[in-house]
Amino acid sequence: MKNKITATLIALASLFTVACNAPADKKEAQLITADSCTFIKNGTPYRYIGTNLWYASILASTGQGGDRERLCHELDQLKALGITNLRILAGPDAGSIYANPAKPYLQQAPGVLNDTILIGLDYTLAELEKRDMEAVIYLNNAWDWSGGFGFYLKECGYGDSPNAFEEGGYERYLAYCADFSRCTQAQEMFYEFIKQIVSRTNTITGRAYKDEPAIMSWQLCNEPRPFADDTKEQFAVWVAKAAALIKSIDPNHMVSIGSEGKVGCEGDIELFERIHADKNIDYLTIHIWPVNWGWARRSDPDADIENACYMSGKYIDEHVAIAKRLGKPLVIEEFGFARKGNVAGIDIPTDSRDKFYNYIFGRVTENATAGGPIAGCNFWGWAGSGRPRDLVWQSGDDYLCDPPHEPQGWYSVFDCDSSTINTIKRHSLKK
Repeated sequence: MKNKITATLIALASLFTVACNAPADKKEAQLITADSCTFIKNGTPYRYIGTNLWYASILASTGQGGDRERLCHELDQLKALGITNLRILAGPDAGSIYANPAKPYLQQAPGVLNDTILIGLDYTLAELEKRDMEAVIYLNNAWDWSGGFGFYLKECGYGDSPNAFEEGGYERYLAYCADFSRCTQAQEMFYEFIKQIVSRTNTITGRAYKDEPAIMSWQLCNEPRPFADDTKEQFAVWVAKAAALIKSIDPNHMVSIGSEGKVGCEGDIELFERIHADKNIDYLTIHIWPVNWGWARRSDPDADIENACYMSGKYIDEHVAIAKRLGKPLVIEEFGFARKGNVAGIDIPTDSRDKFYNYIFGRVTENATAGGPIAGCNFWGWAGSGRPRDLVWQSGDDYLCDPPHEPQGWYSVFDCDSSTINTIKRHSLKK
């Protein structure tokens, strides 16, 4: 009966936008929670189309890389598109000499944090609240474009993360990162970082982070993986410990893992279900990357767009079934498709990407109408008014959604990508 009532409410509610004529009253704003297979905001079922804006805290700083005018412009543009949910990185850790990591660093050494970027995170949350928007904040990264696992392992004597782009480098990188699940010292360093961030008080709003309405959830990591079959159990223990630690500091906000789904569990769907069954994990996440995962040829992804959608649908269905069994919402929090010919650049056509976005958005809409567990999605990602100087990012360049280690303009959505923007608007704005 409860699920039937919830489904009816969802059908009656706006599927992706919470009706709001003015910014939420700071005193009355309620934190988003999970109730069975949906999110609840201000007593109403909440489903959304969001985006990824990993660089927000850097852009909101007053130091290197900061541009608050651009940040506010991007937030205004996104709000106008009906985008209310942003997935952001707390801040980069010091990166490997073999990577091209995001800069400046939030964490230069264990526990040594860049206060300028922390205040940038404060500012981001304050500006989101003004616009009745929320953030999912991830605290770590399995990939070395923002330090992440590699930062902690290097501090424990494992050396710099291998160059994944050399011949055989990707396999060496996987083997290197598998040690994060084995290294309790590296994990303890991360737990200390969690304590510093989650227990913070916002210097702009004056609130403890645990009371900030602009935080939708804390996320353990961007795409955490065991990286080896023999580290799965240690990986599961780490997930449980990190989630419990966050909840002990901040029992008010939701916690998510940041998992890609089965792909992020070494193909072990039972492991995915087990880590998301944890009482401190409030909802499930999956990512979908058809070109990266071989569902569309890198040489000609456009020719394989139908197969990309078909395989994505199967992947979604497999994880929806788990969400139903666990009675928790599911978010497709990363998905992207390359520009025409798998070429990066601002002037490259986006026909196949638009088809892919339309497919994913359509699946979310269908699921919402049927009262299913898909409660939101975040496309990857928003570059807005940023522009690539070159395919290779360097300090001083505009921040795009493409991380520094990837070709600039590959997956980013720019404010001049009119067909993609129209696709987003068609699904996100209330008709």
